[in-house]
Amino acid sequence: KKHKKSKLPDSNSQDSRRAAAATWERQNHGALSRNRSKGRLGRDRFGANAARAPIQDPGRRGDAGRSAGGSSRRQAVAGEGVPSSSRNFTDPKAEDGVAAPQPGQQQGDAGSVEGAPPALNGDFAPKCEVVGKDALSALHRAPSRQCRQEIADVVCQHQEGRLMPESFPQFCPQQHGFSNPVLHGGDMDNEPAKADDPVRVAYMLVVHGRAIRQLKRLIKAIYHQDHFYYIHVDKRSDYLHREVFRITELYPNVRVTPWRMVTIWGGASLLKAYLRSMEDLLSMQDWHWDYFINLSATDFPTRTNEELVAFLSKHRDKNFLKSHGRENARFIKKQGLDRLFHECDSHMWRLGDRTIPEGLEVSGGSDWFSLTHRFVEYVIHSQDLLVSGLKKFYGYTLLPAESFFHTVLGNSHMCDTLVDNNLRVTNWNRKLGCKCQYKHIVDWCGCSPNDFKPTDLIRIQQLTRPTFFARKFESIVNQEAIDILDVHLYGHYPPGTPALKAYWENLFEQEDGLSTLSDVALTSYLSFFRLGVRSLEETHNGDGSCRYEPIGYPVSVHLYFYDDRFQGYLVRQEAQNARTQAREVLEVWALPQATLQLESNLREFERLKHLEVGAQWDPKERIFRNFGGILGPLDEPVAVQKWARGPNLTATIVWIDPAHVVAASYDISVDVEAEFTQYKPPLQHPLRPGTWTVRVLRLWERVAEIQFLVTPLAFKGGQALQKEEDSWLHAGPPGNLYMDQGFEQLNQVLKLSAGPQALELAQRNSQLVGRLLEDWVDRSIRAFWLTGDMCTTASSLCPSLGPCYKSTWSPLSPDPKSELGPVKSDGRIR
Repeated sequence: KKHKKSKLPDSNSQDSRRAAAATWERQNHGALSRNRSKGRLGRDRFGANAARAPIQDPGRRGDAGRSAGGSSRRQAVAGEGVPSSSRNFTDPKAEDGVAAPQPGQQQGDAGSVEGAPPALNGDFAPKCEVVGKDALSALHRAPSRQCRQEIADVVCQHQEGRLMPESFPQFCPQQHGFSNPVLHGGDMDNEPAKADDPVRVAYMLVVHGRAIRQLKRLIKAIYHQDHFYYIHVDKRSDYLHREVFRITELYPNVRVTPWRMVTIWGGASLLKAYLRSMEDLLSMQDWHWDYFINLSATDFPTRTNEELVAFLSKHRDKNFLKSHGRENARFIKKQGLDRLFHECDSHMWRLGDRTIPEGLEVSGGSDWFSLTHRFVEYVIHSQDLLVSGLKKFYGYTLLPAESFFHTVLGNSHMCDTLVDNNLRVTNWNRKLGCKCQYKHIVDWCGCSPNDFKPTDLIRIQQLTRPTFFARKFESIVNQEAIDILDVHLYGHYPPGTPALKAYWENLFEQEDGLSTLSDVALTSYLSFFRLGVRSLEETHNGDGSCRYEPIGYPVSVHLYFYDDRFQGYLVRQEAQNARTQAREVLEVWALPQATLQLESNLREFERLKHLEVGAQWDPKERIFRNFGGILGPLDEPVAVQKWARGPNLTATIVWIDPAHVVAASYDISVDVEAEFTQYKPPLQHPLRPGTWTVRVLRLWERVAEIQFLVTPLAFKGGQALQKEEDSWLHAGPPGNLYMDQGFEQLNQVLKLSAGPQALELAQRNSQLVGRLLEDWVDRSIRAFWLTGDMCTTASSLCPSLGPCYKSTWSPLSPDPKSELGPVKSDGRIR
């Protein structure tokens, strides 16, 4: 069976939306030429689910996949029929690299560039004639002049044979340096007291994002006063960097790197970060460590510190790395080691082929390892041709951290210290984790492990090899799995401990700056707060002590989860009290309202368990990452259906905009095993703001319906909307066409009253600015969100405003499981 090769990535969707907006402005309010994008086409890789789009004639089911123009049926990726252990549908990077391909997927395939490359931009000066379609493609796609110049320089050096060594020395006395047997479970029979000279560990934590509470739980679980903790925070994660710096002020053995990098998935930057951190650790005269262990914020220990120390003390001369376990030539091809890569503009560009240098035995697998001080010192300080040459070779390698240390060790005089075990267990689900989801940042297909759920934890118990850490965990997806491991290691918290089932994740802090918020996020957060303040005033019948006027912009915004279910947004902002004129900081809890309707007498459609619309669909965890479905006119919504096991069926999906214009219509085929189907129709932008409807139909009869909001924007580029310049954002698509053709003939069968009145109202709304626009925003959001509660960060005259530190839903309330306290007598803080 031949597999269809994947294509190199184009610019990502965010850039596409920005380009679309710029084009609108150039075309002066609505003369934008129509986008001819057809979306992602092709048979679903993991199930028999497909979407056939578009549909126009409800009277001819046999021609359901044929458009008005007689075009042939199109197949679009709709989803996958893979069982899920996820507890919640909306409550909810990749590591360990390249894995085995799934049916219909060339995993590890480089892709191809079709046709002659366009003429190159002349803003850089190549020192040779650049040849090869990969290099030319990268030069055409790289956004910055500096990156294009770097690519040209690397390619020219490579074409001239000056980029990296052609051969390497072999220092391993064994014939095969990678064949040392794994240490088995019997080696776990260690009592901590038997370690006469216990090892000390230098933990290297490479972290990014905003999940500071989960990071604190990890530090709390692995902390011991005898170990050392060196933390690198991604250059893009300023909030997390500020929070980590505060942790370093609590403990002398926790430090943050004084330098920061952008460490992208698959990039050379991650290896550079490891090497630089190793150099730092070796230079710290007051830190005396025996082992270097790297972790991310999504790791969690599976055994106690005492067990880890006892094990490493017994095997203190061994280096623990997990190898690929497959034939070497196949590994080289699947890992892309025979390809040349270069990282710039936060992207890993594929530039062509290369050969493995003579004399080099290449290995690799997992980029999670436990290395001895002696080996780390050799890697950093050695000037021999093996180490210096491999640093050059892996500087232009995809996923270098998954192979560099394996290859150095296996070819060195220390090859007999290699143990084929990284002491970790990783939650792999190849069908879900290998979807080329990183092709917007790397010219390759790779895999990522899934988050652990409680039902996955049995994998840890079933292992016979020694393991001390597991990955991945995400509290935003499932916190219960972390709770179970935490209790297993250190016992239950005392009865009555608060917030054990609660989780908060920060989205915004005032120090981040408003420029970090999207226009739709800023619009929504301000509206949440206004609606909360108004609700408080209405509850107290205009009592001046409970009447507030919002001031400025949000101070802080959090996501709130309870029992692994999304509970809403928490917006903190300053407001002025009408009676006292004093300023207070209040917090509002905005709760989403359910809008799903399921008909009775569904027959075979009893299989349909949920319908949802959102953006940032995560096909690996099968959740929407934009919790609550906050969408704006330039977003790209996705409709997802969740199914129980049942008979094959075909459903029609129809999208209807606020003016009762049918925006899209297509069929989905759902096979017996399917659990999720999803499709993102290629809608023209901007989407008309207001209440949208997505219906699931059986023979044109409604079986389910959900409404979602496309929020009107009060800001464009962080500035208040201007009537003349920005009205196009709320005017809907050119010619009222969301697709290449309209669906007017469906109005009657769908019983839609799409008339001039609805369009006239939409047109009037598109002209609103200032306070009238705010009122429209608030009316729209109020239909989808409720005010759950409010609190104050200080005292208040309003009797219903309690202090936030006593409000169990507020992130200012106690959260002992995620709080770092003093070091106890046993050296731990948990």
